[in-house]
Amino acid sequence: MSMTPMSSWGRLTRLPHEVTRPPFLDDASSVIASPGKPILCRGLGRSYGDVCLNADGRLLVTDRLDRFQWLDLQAGRLRAEAGMSIDRLLRVIVPRGWFLPVTPGTKLVTLGGAVANDVHGKNHELAGTFGAHVERLGLLRSTGETLTLSRDQNAELFAATVGGLGLTGFIQWVELKLVPIRSARLDTDTLPIKDVDDFFRIAEASRDWPFTVAWVDCLAKGSDLGRGLFMRGRWAETGGLAVHRSPRLGFAPELPGFLLNAVTMRAFNALYRNRPHGLGTRTQHYDPFFYPLDALSSWNRLYGRHGFYQHQSVVPFPAARDSVKRMLETTAAQGQGSFLAVLKLMGDTPSPGVLSFPMEGATLALDFPNKGERTRRLLDTLSDEVLANGGRLYPAKDAVMSPAMFRAGYPGWRTVEAWRDPAFGSDFWRRVTGDAA
Repeated sequence: MSMTPMSSWGRLTRLPHEVTRPPFLDDASSVIASPGKPILCRGLGRSYGDVCLNADGRLLVTDRLDRFQWLDLQAGRLRAEAGMSIDRLLRVIVPRGWFLPVTPGTKLVTLGGAVANDVHGKNHELAGTFGAHVERLGLLRSTGETLTLSRDQNAELFAATVGGLGLTGFIQWVELKLVPIRSARLDTDTLPIKDVDDFFRIAEASRDWPFTVAWVDCLAKGSDLGRGLFMRGRWAETGGLAVHRSPRLGFAPELPGFLLNAVTMRAFNALYRNRPHGLGTRTQHYDPFFYPLDALSSWNRLYGRHGFYQHQSVVPFPAARDSVKRMLETTAAQGQGSFLAVLKLMGDTPSPGVLSFPMEGATLALDFPNKGERTRRLLDTLSDEVLANGGRLYPAKDAVMSPAMFRAGYPGWRTVEAWRDPAFGSDFWRRVTGDAA
């Protein structure tokens, strides 16, 4: 089979893969069972680093495996093939008064990807991770064995598969519980944040809001460190059940590298912070509230042909506040700011997954244009700060985590390795486990 160059969402590298896109589960099963190079399943490729890459190996792309197996609109439960995207699912369930209990910041991910990375959303403090709402999974091992996984059935393998980065086998289908909604709109409130301390004050006062998140100006310094906007929302009672539309802003251009500098980022941050009608209460559709970046197709191209890195970490309490301050100070001092700096609290709801990223504390996400070694040094400095305070990095966003950082943040990784299908592998797993696997 010919090799196809493939990249992750960060566009840092383009690496050769043997790519197949089977149209039916039986075809996918035949590929999984056939001998050959190490294999990895991939959905829509929205992971930022190398967790969705398997260079020089096989890549089974699941986006054509997107059918419902059954849908119970009375009970709000469904089983769908793991290649179904959240985008496609919402188009079916929203007009009928249902929504996902947890959704990440893009709807262009598959159900299988959401399970494999155990994604989280703006309501983590109350709802936990995506995996907390998965009732059962269908898993095919390379031996040909087909298993049903749940908290009660093959429970250890279920825990290794939720958040297991696609390494325990081929997730064939996902069964989950939905939540009812009366409207496709949310009542929202946007508040100004003066500094990091103000963020924690507002976040604590917003515990009765199910959805919360903050954007911060990561180039602000001194008394303005951490200034930004705090956004909170709850489902509205009225407003209809209109589903989202396709992206309105078309295909993003690939910007030249010289435009990605501290001056343009400061200008963007000022415009975003002071945009008209940015503050106060309003009612808005779920699409711009949950998925603002989906309005621009392929927005990752805005970071130029060299791609970009994302640092997303979580630091537990009580170290979280001071650690966030130090990371923002480091970023501002380097002048390698981020257009998209997101700060949020995470709750203590446990995930069933062994390698689930969230923990109770504060999570900070920063995007950085790839400036080579300079950017790598900054990322290493941020990682050292996280490690020193008992935190961890998010594998779905990572491209630089060291083996030591991974093993410290995920002490249960050997459990996943023990359950890993021997025919499966990824660039990420080889990078962070190495000879220790």
